[in-house]
Amino acid sequence: MTSYERVMAACAFKRPDRIPRFDSFWNFPDTWRAALGAEEGLTDVHILIPQEETFPTRARRIKEENNWIYEVEPWGRTIRRRPDGYFVETLEVPIPSDADVDSVRFDSPILESRYLLDQPDEASAGRKLAEVKARHCPFVKTGGPYLRSTFVRGEEQFLMDLAADPPLARTIAEKVGAHLSTVGVEALRRWSLQGTGVWIYDDMACNQGPMFRAKTFEQVLLPVYRRMIRAYRDAGAKYVLLHSDGDIRPLLDMLIEAGIDGINPLERRAHMHPMELRRRYPRLILTGGMDNTDTLLHGPIVRIEAEAREIIDLGRDGGVVIGTHSVSPEIPLEHFMAYHQTCMTYGQLSR
Repeated sequence: MTSYERVMAACAFKRPDRIPRFDSFWNFPDTWRAALGAEEGLTDVHILIPQEETFPTRARRIKEENNWIYEVEPWGRTIRRRPDGYFVETLEVPIPSDADVDSVRFDSPILESRYLLDQPDEASAGRKLAEVKARHCPFVKTGGPYLRSTFVRGEEQFLMDLAADPPLARTIAEKVGAHLSTVGVEALRRWSLQGTGVWIYDDMACNQGPMFRAKTFEQVLLPVYRRMIRAYRDAGAKYVLLHSDGDIRPLLDMLIEAGIDGINPLERRAHMHPMELRRRYPRLILTGGMDNTDTLLHGPIVRIEAEAREIIDLGRDGGVVIGTHSVSPEIPLEHFMAYHQTCMTYGQLSR
């Protein structure tokens, strides 16, 4: 099977030739490349990302001062960051607490630049798209209404809105969700990915549970999810999957009712255990499941192999794509190799 055929078989709860994989890496040093081959060969799923930001035309660097870089980034936030840093500090947001939300106008969701796949022109973007389709099973990615609302409103302020002023929070989430879904529908059309679909990335939980009450989700965010998923279905998306860190179990029934077909990354430290989820949701596509903060980090190898085999067994008749949340530099190469070899040997399902 090709990667596309393998992932589509799993999503349809049919037995693939081997367990499909979805892994991403913080970096991929030469020592890993020498031992494992090209990074692109270690995953079957590829997430294609349109430029979904709300204010890409505002992006600019403001200044460099005292080893800080100050800039307005494409979400419209004024941030500062270290030159070699990964995280940023938000200084200002485009929809502050005193803003008239209804008067805010995002940049057009159909700007040509949003769909160039980080390439300089349409021809280069077309070549990149063709290469991805030839090698992987690609999906469109968009953000979700919770996390992206925190980008334009500020995390603390939006959480306060959810708690103290749900109608305002819903207005913001609806505005953001409409923008995101328009971008997603346009990406599906331009890239002809209706046969796979969309992954919504919306980190809305920590290890102890969602960032808000389930009732708040039902009142504010669930209607936005319903509209976004309906828009993707109407545009032809075969599957709509959700990525959220943390323990989203209190929200899962509502998300499935809204139309979510699968979830990722199944963080065990957040009690998102694939075996328990399969018992409760027999037709939910499960992607992930390998523990990247304990098992892959600390081992031992026999434990890594056992955890991978458990997930592979769960997916022998489809419904599972094995993977990690992400592979960080702290994970030893020999530990990842043990996981990789288990997927490539024990994970052969067509025998």
